[in-house]
Amino acid sequence: MKLYIAEKPSLARAIAAGLPGPQKREEGFIRCGNGDLVSWCIGHLLEQAEPDAYDPAYKQWCLEHLPIVPRQWQLKPRPKVRSQLAVLRRLCQEADELIHAGDPDREGQLLVDEVIDFLKVPAAKRRAMQRLLVSDLNPAAVKRALARLRPNSEFVPLSVSALARSRADWLYGINLTRALTLQGRRAGFDGLLSVGRVQTPVLGLVVERDRQIEAFVAKPYYEVQAHLQTASDVPFTALWQPSEACARWQDDEGRVLSEALARNVAQRIGGKPGTVEEATRKPGRQPPPLPYNLSALQIDASKRFGLSAQQVLDACQQLYERHRLITYPRSDCRYLPAEHHREAREVVAAIARCEPALAKAVDGADTGLKSSAWNDSKVGAHHAIIPTSRALAGDALKGSERQVYELIARQYLMQFYPPWQYADARLALRIEGGLFVAKARQTLAPGWKALLGKSAEEETLPPLAVGDAVHCARGEVLSKMTQPPKPFTDATLLAAMTGIARFVTDPQLRKVLRDTDGLGTEATRAGIIELLVTRGYLLRRGKTLNASEAGRGLIDALPSAVSRPDLTAHWESALEAMTRREGSYDQFMQGLQQSLSELIEQLCAQVPEALRGVKGAPSGKGRRRGKTAGGRARTRGGPRARHGAAANGKGGRRSA
Repeated sequence: MKLYIAEKPSLARAIAAGLPGPQKREEGFIRCGNGDLVSWCIGHLLEQAEPDAYDPAYKQWCLEHLPIVPRQWQLKPRPKVRSQLAVLRRLCQEADELIHAGDPDREGQLLVDEVIDFLKVPAAKRRAMQRLLVSDLNPAAVKRALARLRPNSEFVPLSVSALARSRADWLYGINLTRALTLQGRRAGFDGLLSVGRVQTPVLGLVVERDRQIEAFVAKPYYEVQAHLQTASDVPFTALWQPSEACARWQDDEGRVLSEALARNVAQRIGGKPGTVEEATRKPGRQPPPLPYNLSALQIDASKRFGLSAQQVLDACQQLYERHRLITYPRSDCRYLPAEHHREAREVVAAIARCEPALAKAVDGADTGLKSSAWNDSKVGAHHAIIPTSRALAGDALKGSERQVYELIARQYLMQFYPPWQYADARLALRIEGGLFVAKARQTLAPGWKALLGKSAEEETLPPLAVGDAVHCARGEVLSKMTQPPKPFTDATLLAAMTGIARFVTDPQLRKVLRDTDGLGTEATRAGIIELLVTRGYLLRRGKTLNASEAGRGLIDALPSAVSRPDLTAHWESALEAMTRREGSYDQFMQGLQQSLSELIEQLCAQVPEALRGVKGAPSGKGRRRGKTAGGRARTRGGPRARHGAAANGKGGRRSA
């Protein structure tokens, strides 16, 4: 008898539907017609033990206890799911063969592996365990996955990497949260000061951006626009390009700060002839944008519909688990397996039935086309988020679910449209010794851009050649003001987290972050932003995200190594090496413990004056009397907290 262990009941039901019938639902599992069983976890059945499980003295928060480093790590069953763990214990004993069916990612691998380990499944049975990778819950896709089981041993490095990250986040969050919270009380701050490897650098980004905006002083600058006419009286405009002789009147970005200089140029060119020195027209092609991963989807949904990252993730989960209209949503990949192209016709037909607003786009789709999205070499355990071949009535989806489905479906349909074709025209003209440039981009064939709706009217340039004469009717001074950086929104903060490399100055670290997922993972980014809002460190004002006074004080009280993303680069480099069997778990953990001791020593060396006079988060914002955001805590006379990785983690799965 085979036992399939899924991560969630929804996946278990889909797997059972792909196995021989009839299916019989029993307590905690499904019995299939061939005698095989399908059971499930309910997310994490296990969670990291709290510090007091290692030593009762740790219930009292004391600096003398830090750093807390378990000698023998412990997991404990989550109270509400003990019965399901008991079911799995019995079924694992009865089964002849085990099939791991966790979600197809690093954390999903660990989730089931840690249950198998906790239940002390015999070594022989564990060595024979196979891995089922399902990213589409529809029956045909599940049956294909069932025919392609792989040895679970192939995925051990993923599990080890996830375990290292889980334990490291626990050590980092537990110890630094306790150290900073206790030091904060010395400055009169009466509240939890939660620190996490990911959440704290994210907060640091917002604090730094807010301060850049506050410190910004707008300065005027000037451009000169020449209003020109061809010999046949066709009007167009060109902008002055200051020469090196004007450098002393320009800022670091080349903007002219002298109004007198700009007015002098405008006056000199009025009524004067000009000559074309350069005339180019370069055709270009842009292929359709790749299908979505979760972060790209969250960014676009925020820009278009104003949805928060968490709202998008929630809608995706419903579309995947309840409606089965999209593939696995917590994906960090934007490519598709080549074989999936064979299903394109069925998927496109399903889109037409699900979303009538895309009927015209469906009609224009050529499923014979194959964009660069189909690339086996760039697909790992999971692929891009796309619609499935399942269809519902056009009015079955409402609100954010429909908005998110429409975005995913449109992005998929773009893969069956030709490239956008355009031509870039550029004219360089000389007027009274000054250089003026005119540019324009003209669409030759819209291709996939036709799916984005009516485009703005395009500017065109007259067909001039080198040596042609033009007349400058007048010069105009354009007065402008430098603009401060824009405050973060959900969309731009997500973009910053995925493109965190640009916020790192060290070239080697920047490369590491470019080659990894960025700050956080597809599965955790939305939760991290919401966590910071819930704990009162970030304030959401409409679409804007700003740091609160407590958030600023927290960042100012920490060593810069904690509030910057560089640490994540170091961690991700080591964790990625583990997945390639090139890195050592022990070496990683030893290095972490050493740096943790140094950080705690820094925190304890002085009272965090940045928190003096700052109020803790108000009720409902991460702290209530007698409670922290993570659970129970005394606020006076010896605090204690059930804080999982001092973030929102359950055994490390969602830790930050």
